[in-house]
Amino acid sequence: MKTDPEFIIFTGPMFGSKTTRLLAIVDRYQRQNRVVASFKPMMDNRYSESRITTHTGGSIPALCVKNGEDVLEYIKSSSNIDVVAVDEAFMIDDVSQALIKIFQSGKTVIVSSLQLSATGNPFDEIKNMMPYATKIEICPAVCPMTGRDAYYTHKKLKGLDEIAVGGAELYEPRCWEHHTYMNQSE
Repeated sequence: MKTDPEFIIFTGPMFGSKTTRLLAIVDRYQRQNRVVASFKPMMDNRYSESRITTHTGGSIPALCVKNGEDVLEYIKSSSNIDVVAVDEAFMIDDVSQALIKIFQSGKTVIVSSLQLSATGNPFDEIKNMMPYATKIEICPAVCPMTGRDAYYTHKKLKGLDEIAVGGAELYEPRCWEHHTYMNQSE
């Protein structure tokens, strides 16, 4: 039985288990004998140069790419791919247009990515692909200040670029009350 392609986005703050969800759905598709191609941004070398890796150590092999054209070129050269998975899509220039084209060609697309910077700015790549999504799951983390759901990422150090690759040493999730850029009530 043929199924319609899906465009699934897992998004939210750092430490919200977005990549864990991506790995789980990739595993499910592979158990259905669907061929999956996985990609990650070349700049994200936190845990591995050639694997999509969760903060807790789960991982799958991935191709490192600089931009959306790299993804398109690989997909064009491999005719048997059913599913395209992309981790940290906000770090990949022009990936939204590439993934939209791939989805329109009939392939399923799965994305895990932040949607907002620590300064509360939406990342264009994610904003551009959201209208095409068949499913968007917001994955909250836990605010270390309150224990409540955290939907925002807090940057611990000042003076970093808008996109600075890092983990718990640079970022933590925060609820609205304790996120400086979201909570403007003071």
